[in-house]
Amino acid sequence: MHPAERQTDYRWPLLWAGALVALVGAILLGVAISESEAWAEVAGALGLSFVGWGGLVHSFDAGALALGAQKTAAVAGPKALVAGTLVWLAGWGLIAAGIRRAPASGEGPSPAAGAPLYPRLARYRDFYWSTLGAYGGGILLAELVLLLLQTVLSSGVPSDLGGAAREASGGLSLPPTIAFAIAFIVSMAVAFASGFVGASRAQRLSFPEATIGVFYLGLPVPILLSLMERVPSLQLALGYRLREVTYVAGLIGRPELAYWLVFAALVLALILGINTGFIAAGSGRVDLRLGFELFVARRHVAVFRPSLLLGALAVLMFGIIPPLIVYFIIRGAEAAVERTRVKALGLADPLAAASAQHRMKLHEQSPTMMMTALSVGGVGVGVMALIIVLSVMSGFEADLQQKILGTNAHAVVSRYAGDLPDYDKVMQQVKRVPGVVGQTPFIINQVMIASEGNVDGVIIKGIDPKSVGSVTDLPQNILPGGDLEHLENPARILPSSAVEDAEGKKDAEEDPIIGKPSKPAKPTVLPGIIIGRELAASLRVVVGDRVNVVSPLGTELGPTGPIPKSRAFRVAGVFYSGMYEYDSKFVYILLKEAQDFFAVKGATGIELKVADIDDARRISNQVVRVLGGYPYRARDWGEMNKNLFSALRLEKLVMGIILSIIIIVAAGLIVATVIMLVLEKRKEISVLKALGVPDGGIVKIFLAEGLQIGVAGGVLGLFSGLAWCLFIEKVGIKLDPEVYYIPALPVRIEPVQTALAVVIAVLVTYLASIYPALKASSVEPVEGLKAE
Repeated sequence: MHPAERQTDYRWPLLWAGALVALVGAILLGVAISESEAWAEVAGALGLSFVGWGGLVHSFDAGALALGAQKTAAVAGPKALVAGTLVWLAGWGLIAAGIRRAPASGEGPSPAAGAPLYPRLARYRDFYWSTLGAYGGGILLAELVLLLLQTVLSSGVPSDLGGAAREASGGLSLPPTIAFAIAFIVSMAVAFASGFVGASRAQRLSFPEATIGVFYLGLPVPILLSLMERVPSLQLALGYRLREVTYVAGLIGRPELAYWLVFAALVLALILGINTGFIAAGSGRVDLRLGFELFVARRHVAVFRPSLLLGALAVLMFGIIPPLIVYFIIRGAEAAVERTRVKALGLADPLAAASAQHRMKLHEQSPTMMMTALSVGGVGVGVMALIIVLSVMSGFEADLQQKILGTNAHAVVSRYAGDLPDYDKVMQQVKRVPGVVGQTPFIINQVMIASEGNVDGVIIKGIDPKSVGSVTDLPQNILPGGDLEHLENPARILPSSAVEDAEGKKDAEEDPIIGKPSKPAKPTVLPGIIIGRELAASLRVVVGDRVNVVSPLGTELGPTGPIPKSRAFRVAGVFYSGMYEYDSKFVYILLKEAQDFFAVKGATGIELKVADIDDARRISNQVVRVLGGYPYRARDWGEMNKNLFSALRLEKLVMGIILSIIIIVAAGLIVATVIMLVLEKRKEISVLKALGVPDGGIVKIFLAEGLQIGVAGGVLGLFSGLAWCLFIEKVGIKLDPEVYYIPALPVRIEPVQTALAVVIAVLVTYLASIYPALKASSVEPVEGLKAE
């Protein structure tokens, strides 16, 4: 053994004994900390020690303690603390004693001593500080750029626009989702560029530098943001400054999950940049040409053969069994015909028959080609399933959003306390805000509604029939037989047949004094009320029936004392919104009737409709600025229905992650396929390297082969997924409207998420091809040509 070689002997009995002793010491330390109730103080130090910053922070703490800046707190259980520390140190001492350098061999230097070192090994360096700075600084800069751009673009940047826009917001601002998309793309570009520059500088992948950079400079930001949701002091210090960031992160219901997903995406961009930089500059100079590598890769795998693509597409469109049956029938018929031809040829010319049989065997697919077809099909199945499921879930979300926004407003303006007595003046001010296309006043409260058949608790809403149609879809949701105008003209409400019979019997009663029918009295005109279809079925009433509304809040003085306020209404119409919660709990009356019934001067608030529902939050903030801020407030539809839509987005995200596992399984097939290609083409790789193709060129070839599989599978999955979505949309999968409140399975194809499914497939296949490509580049020409 050469003295420079490093050999280590492990004494396993000492190692196991040391680990056991160290574990006992850790238990004793934990008991001491628990007795002192100091886990809150110790947890931070342990966390810092875990990531490697503990020693530096403890040094600063020791300096501050020496200067008298801090006072040590009394620790309970000193014996357990001292014992635990000593046992912990003893355990690590035993572990250190169990690791020893092997004794050096007495052999002298080899015959090659003093010869020039192999060029690749001669250029090798253990560590590149500049690469560490590029990786770590790049990931940190990408995170800071994301936070800064999201805040600036959402809050507003200086603008030269005049008039109402500048008066409302003071600058040009974007919707939070669009601002996040721009900030995310820019930060991904920053992370990719930093990885490219670092790998180009080192001319290798430099994974140790990347790990240290991400671990020490990338992790603090997502950790800090995650702690901000739980630590009140951080929330007070950073919450207001990062309110736009936390709002976007909260759209999926779990801000911490959003932070770590974005961090993972930035790390992925860094890895892609590192790999691209190594490929481009691995030969010592930047070479972005791909023509030769793509030509070789296309000849190797032949992914884009019509037979392979058509077969995979048939499997995706019609399932596995029917295409396989057709395939085996066709192949069996072709083989039978070919064997008959070879047999006839062999009777005439045996040599020509042998040559024909050899050509027939060459046309048979190799195992590598079969695995290539399976890899393409696996990626296609994953993309197709991802597109179909996400499109169906988007259809449910769009249908739910349409029903909610058809019944509720896009935004609501109100006061923090009290009503809006001067709502007319407020509406005139709100009208000047760009983006507001409709507004209507309302009064809302909770009451009980009773009929002769049942009683129920509902939410009553006073509305203005003239302007409510500019904000909600209530006029369109009224079922035949009712009319929203009957709220203003209740005399037009036609009594139901049951009411007419009761009134006719009452009118036909004889006067007890004169013994003749009394003169019918003029029927009382009751105010109108609009109720939901489910509520009408529960109360067993129809248009024209009488119902009583009882308010426990507003009381009237009766003979026996205070009693709940009650008033009779006549059903003026029945609406159907498509949501059970609204159809069973909402009723509408005239705004003036609500003012009289609840003794309210003015209105509870003003409902707004905006031109772009995705921009409702920014417009709501502009409305508050126009009104002068406090005591006015504005809530958009996303804030009012935050829990519901956050749950839907989180469900869609989780389903997307779960279905992406199919693509990851296909990536395993791609790894196996490319490794088999490397084993099959060792001789060709050696020849290419002997002709001067650098390692980066070999990596390009096999990465291109993996990318071709990913692109082919992604395109086939995209085509088949869109075809199935269109089939579901046009032909339809029927559902029971009484159960699901929709007649068929909804589908909504969103271009962004559809393209994202294909991008995910291509990225996964690209990452899966990196390891086989690196193994191919490590093949030496001598090793590959040794057996030739």
